[in-house]
Order: sequence, then structure tokens, then C-alpha cells
Amino acid sequence: MSEFNGTPHNSAKVGEIAKTVIMPGDPLRAKFIAENFLEDVKEFNHVRGMLGFTGTYKGVPVSVMGHGMGIPSIGIYSYELYNFYGVENIIRVGSCGGMLPEMDLYDVVLADSAYSPSSFAKVAFGYDGDLMYPSKELTDKLAETAEKQGRHIFRGIVYSSDCFYSDPSLQRTPPYDLIAVEMESFGLFANAKYLGKNAACLLTISDKEGAETTPEERQTAFKAMMEIALDTAVTL
Repeated sequence: MSEFNGTPHNSAKVGEIAKTVIMPGDPLRAKFIAENFLEDVKEFNHVRGMLGFTGTYKGVPVSVMGHGMGIPSIGIYSYELYNFYGVENIIRVGSCGGMLPEMDLYDVVLADSAYSPSSFAKVAFGYDGDLMYPSKELTDKLAETAEKQGRHIFRGIVYSSDCFYSDPSLQRTPPYDLIAVEMESFGLFANAKYLGKNAACLLTISDKEGAETTPEERQTAFKAMMEIALDTAVTL
């Protein structure tokens, strides 16, 4: 049997990635997490600039890797982590637009499900329906961690949009009560379902009507979400 030399998108060798991976969309946010929260850090990937690192958090091995923007991008990176590298748990930590009037910038959202009109799950795995679900046990653990840290979170259905820009005249009212909009969770949850793995999604509100954060703040200022994810990761 030939030696495994990585994938077209990930140069890591088997054993270099922990069983639990924290995944932000922005690879520079992955770098920030690794440099500011992990110890004994080693970079395992920089192919296409999609940085990945493994280190320890409170003595437990944890990896962090970017996944890019959109369902197709997270679909590639998360599938490879699950299928080729033995990863069991992926916690997406991303930015989102808040859809409730009581939400403020930097509030944390935990996805109980992801709605999308995307064809990804149907085309990839034959899954019908427009809702994909995270792992209940992992999602509940994230909520428990937030409560222990004394942090309020919003839980509900998030909208995984295929389009960042679109014709306003073509927008339709979704068939669910949504609390936030992002672009990736639907694909992550579909991959986890198909491969029998665990996935969850924590988000920080980066924009809402009349207010938004800067690109730099999106890289470095979402620490509450990061700490919830990391403190949960060490219990898995």
C-alpha cells in the first residue's frame, strides 16, 4: 500500500491532526487562535493559504484550520478531515449576520439546524430536504460550556446562504424562523451525517442592520466564541 501524502488541498500526514478540529472560515483567524490559545503549535498545512495548526489546549491536543467561504469550500475541507485524517469532531466558529432585533454585535449564536436552498446535500449524498442538523450531543456540550462560562447564547435555525450578493427582487421569505445568516453550516452538517461524524457550529454576530465589524475585528475579536469552542473541545 502506498504511503499517504496528503490531498490536493491538505499536505498534512496522518497523525498530525487532532481528533477535534476548530474551523473558522478565515485562515488568518485560525492562525490567531493557534498563536493565542494553543501551546506547542505546529503548522500542518498551508496549501492554497488554508492554514492549519495542531497544538495543545489545557494539555489536550486540538487542531485549528480554516475552511474558506461557502458550502463548496467547507464541503471539501471538512470531508477530507473526516474521511482521510480520522477527525471525529469539527466545531465551526464563524461570523454571521444577526436577524433578531434584540441581537447585538459580538453576541454568540449556536446552530440547532441549518436551512439552505442549496443543492449540495442532494447532489453529494442524495439527501432531500432543506434542513441539516448538527450533532446533538456536541451542540448541547457547547451550550453547557457557555453556561458554565456565564455567557449568553442564542440558539435556533441559521440560514446557510449560497450568495453573499444577490438581486433583491429575487429574494424569497424562508419557510422557517431564522436567527442568523452565514454560508457554510449546511454543508458541514451534511458531510458529518454522511460520514457518521460529529459537527457543530458557533457563530459571532459580525453585522446587523445599521452596524458591522471590521475585517480585523472578525479575525481577532471573537474571543468568547473561541473560548467556548476550545473549552468544549478538551472534553471530547
